[in-house]
Amino acid sequence: MSERYTITAALPYTNGPIHIGHLAGVYVPADIFARYQRLKNNDVAFICGSDEHGVAISIKAKKEGTTPKQIIDKYHKIIKDSLHDFGISFDNYSRTSLPIHYQTASEFFRTLYDKGDFIEETSQQLYDEQAGQFLADRFVIGTCPKCGNEEAYGDQCERCGSSLNATDLINPKSTLTGSKPVLRETKHWFLPLQNYSEFLEKWIIEGHKNDWKPNVYGQVKSWLDDGLRPRAVTRDLDWGIPVPVEGAEGKVLYVWFDAPIGYISSTKEWAARVGKDWEPYWKDEKTKLIHFIGKDNIVFHCVIFPAMLKAEGSYILPENVPANEFLNLEGNKLSTSKNWAVWLNEYLEDFPAQQDTLRYVITANAPETKDNDFTWRDFQARNNNELVAIYGNFINRVMVLTEKYYKGVVPTPHELTKEDQEVFAQIKELTQKIEQSLERYRFREAQQELMNIARLGNKYLADEEPWKLIKEDPTRVETIMYIALHIATALAVTSEPFLPFTSAKLKQMLNFAGMSKAPVWEDILHSDSLIPSGHTIGKSVLLFEKIEDEAIQKQIDKLENSKKANQQATAANLATAVTPQKELISYEDFAKMDIRIGTILEAEKMPKADKLLILKVDTGLDQRTIVSGIAQSFDPKEIIGKKVTVLANLAPRKLRGVESHGMILMAENKEGKYVFLNPDAEGIANGTEVK
Repeated sequence: MSERYTITAALPYTNGPIHIGHLAGVYVPADIFARYQRLKNNDVAFICGSDEHGVAISIKAKKEGTTPKQIIDKYHKIIKDSLHDFGISFDNYSRTSLPIHYQTASEFFRTLYDKGDFIEETSQQLYDEQAGQFLADRFVIGTCPKCGNEEAYGDQCERCGSSLNATDLINPKSTLTGSKPVLRETKHWFLPLQNYSEFLEKWIIEGHKNDWKPNVYGQVKSWLDDGLRPRAVTRDLDWGIPVPVEGAEGKVLYVWFDAPIGYISSTKEWAARVGKDWEPYWKDEKTKLIHFIGKDNIVFHCVIFPAMLKAEGSYILPENVPANEFLNLEGNKLSTSKNWAVWLNEYLEDFPAQQDTLRYVITANAPETKDNDFTWRDFQARNNNELVAIYGNFINRVMVLTEKYYKGVVPTPHELTKEDQEVFAQIKELTQKIEQSLERYRFREAQQELMNIARLGNKYLADEEPWKLIKEDPTRVETIMYIALHIATALAVTSEPFLPFTSAKLKQMLNFAGMSKAPVWEDILHSDSLIPSGHTIGKSVLLFEKIEDEAIQKQIDKLENSKKANQQATAANLATAVTPQKELISYEDFAKMDIRIGTILEAEKMPKADKLLILKVDTGLDQRTIVSGIAQSFDPKEIIGKKVTVLANLAPRKLRGVESHGMILMAENKEGKYVFLNPDAEGIANGTEVK
């Protein structure tokens, strides 16, 4: 019986192009799943669109001396074209700047507003009198009250990782005019997330403990354990969807609130185009709603958006949110600002018509439960040793031998041996394994089973050696070649979710269009005659091309040039921005600081904080907890046992609910990475004073 699926992929943000991290984390797994469900003859709405609001777009527009509309138009086209070029088979790719989205998001807000689901609060916020507007968090910089960083943003200090409010900053300054802002009263609306804690606990913590991915379940549980708080759904900004209530002039819907509603408006747009009713895809309990996202979006799709849907009352909740972790590049985090990325549009310029190679490699290295790494050498090896040598080699041999022996006409099989029957059974078994893996969102595992079908084909030909039997036993060879063509046909169908361009080529080579009934997914599971005897296949083409060392070295050199440029820029910035010497202090002031040598005994990441580590440190005086903003410079496992320099008598303070007793003293290198002050000399014991 056919099932209905609404499959969403995270809306890409239109302030820049997209890279392989986006493809690996969201769009390829979502596309694999959508294509598979269509092959299963299910009713699928695969939905996405550009996320085109928010302060980051306003900032980019101001920096480039243009308008937000020009920014989003530019990157919407680049992103949409890139995803299309890689075969991401959306049923609809929309935009949050379209009237249908403005209407949908406004109606959603009004429904919650009219039901009294929002909290209305008046507070004081920073206002730029020269610009004549309230300042969003990222439009304010100042001195961090916790670590003294003079370039802290209004929402977070990049140095110590502390979450801030713009009003917390010392000597705040507007990035729009450079002037000192003033405090003015402003009114905003908040969604009281704490009211949905019990519902979320029951729905996720109890209901999805055994079927959601551990990384997703763990992050949600951490948020709920920490306690949910009201979250603003409106902000003072001139770019976005106007708040549709009286007295809200100059205010827009917060982008986190309007963006997920973009899935709904995109579905409406699609349904209107194809003549369908959109509501069953979002309001029928039989529909399976699946969100594909990266780990940075887990809280929005598993806590906040479900709370919104629950508050509205008529929408279904997601059945699963199979979020991926991050893909790194050559051992380093992907970085748009540092150009440490493989951009999709540039990839196709360097590797034309090789979309499936990249799809294959990033699926093989999919960051499904932990961060994973993409390297160009691995890319080359997987292409040459797997796609070319296993998959491509099998298909090439089948096509060449069929043309050579039978002039391209599919032979008739005869009596089957035990080995022949086992091959038919193995194809069905491997296809079932692909299904089982895909239903559990294990795409890497599913692709391995696909390649096992190609391996099966190679082994079968190698074992049977038709080229040795063709003269002495041509009848047996007809059976061997029929089974080989059967395997090739199975590959043509089962490859479609993973390698859609290869699948299309292979179907053309096997002349699927010339069959009275071309095989479908269900046939692979049940039939031993996927391709009819007497059918004439098409001409053979190379499915994959060997990638030479020179092409790979060019990509490595490109990244090395980016690294050198970043190092030079960092060095230049440091040379021109050396922190000035602070005011002179007396010896008595220095003597007040109790600086000791300690050893890190335990280290773990702070939940919901990318930059903070929770450390247990032996100071010689005691064993204490210290929270340190060094998570982006060190893996917690690597620093256990490390000797460190500790300011021991710093007054305790809470960071994200954890009380920190002291500070680890660090230096920052020219790449912006923290390094430990080195107390590793022999004979320096824990508790030794630094004088």
